[in-house]
Amino acid sequence: MKKILIVDDATFMRKLASGVLSMKYRVLSASSGQEALRLYDEEQPTLIISDLYMPDMTGLELQRTLQDKYERVVPFVFITADEREESERRGLEAGAIDYIHKPFKPEVLLHRIDNAMRQIENAEQIRGLRTVLETDPMTGLLNKAFAQKTLMDVCQRESGVLMMVDLDSFKLVNDLYGHAMGDKVLIRFGEILRCIIRTSDVAGRIGGDEFIVFCRDVRDEELIAQKSRQINEMLLEAAKELMGADMNIPLGASVGAVLVPDEGTDYAALFEKADKALYQVKQNGKHGYALFREHTLPEQKSESVSNTIDGIRMILGERNRQRGAYALGFEHFRTVYRFLVRTIENYHRKMELVLYTLRGGGRAVELFGETLGKSLRRSDVYTKNGANQYLVLLLEIQPNDIDIVLNRIRMNWEKDGTGEELQIACETVPLEI
Repeated sequence: MKKILIVDDATFMRKLASGVLSMKYRVLSASSGQEALRLYDEEQPTLIISDLYMPDMTGLELQRTLQDKYERVVPFVFITADEREESERRGLEAGAIDYIHKPFKPEVLLHRIDNAMRQIENAEQIRGLRTVLETDPMTGLLNKAFAQKTLMDVCQRESGVLMMVDLDSFKLVNDLYGHAMGDKVLIRFGEILRCIIRTSDVAGRIGGDEFIVFCRDVRDEELIAQKSRQINEMLLEAAKELMGADMNIPLGASVGAVLVPDEGTDYAALFEKADKALYQVKQNGKHGYALFREHTLPEQKSESVSNTIDGIRMILGERNRQRGAYALGFEHFRTVYRFLVRTIENYHRKMELVLYTLRGGGRAVELFGETLGKSLRRSDVYTKNGANQYLVLLLEIQPNDIDIVLNRIRMNWEKDGTGEELQIACETVPLEI
């Protein structure tokens, strides 16, 4: 049953309206604006019927307070004994659905409130349809088509900053933890973006792990830097929460920004400039931001970027060093493998290649990868190969020690396993020149 909140300082009017409407609706009542605010927080009624003029807080003040607090339209019907057209005009201009004069006939009140409820239901249906057509179903942000349409208009009229945001090393999440985990990261990232922007700003998902954001009236580069830092800090925290504290994927976000209207008002041209700035970040260590300026595109603003050898070492180095083996996507694993084979040829080092082939288990296959990562040494490297295989490189290992490593993995899996049936075949081959 839909709820209605009646707000009137006159006890008789509250009882009269409640008696009429309680036949079809659940009715709450408040004798003041302050009491109405408390009841609205607790009950979230569909409609508020409020006296226009009350001591301490008028109906219009109550409406503005609620809409400012919840940042959305709160349906109101005003009731008043004031016959002046000016009062009615003020109420309707404030966004009220209807305006009813006292004294009223019970059947008229019920009819007018029924009409108001139908208007609310129709509006909710339209909003629901728009939500389906305009939003990305995974993240809840605007989808690509509607984000572009919205930003074409916004960039023509508004001042602020347009930012392209791209996740760094996201493919490794899908490769090592599976696409279900990748979806969880994307969902959480959508929440992060909504957290760091205001409700008046615009955010959309324009690709698999690519996002677009427009922050109104942001002109200070330090604010852009701050948002970039917040995004990366919150994303790392969320990733460890989702994938475990020993997650060692260098997951982060790169931001390419352009000021509007400084660099123009055409969305397509601004998008291209933001993309150039994003490319600059990707080439200079990631996990930071760059602000596009015509003629001179500055280097990425990040503590890790430097032209000195120490700064470059920071860029190349592993972030957030964790225990366990180094997880790589297959393409990166192949590059490391080829490099290490060259090293073996020249320096006669020892290395072992291990292939795990798994049968059955579903989610257990992903869990086995987690066990693998934490069971190996930090100097070892592993990757997921296809749907049911893992490859491991054991560096600087003696033949007598290989069984020790493999047994440790087996014992840890017996502790970590889900109980699902998982057949594990293991093959090893030494790489030694």
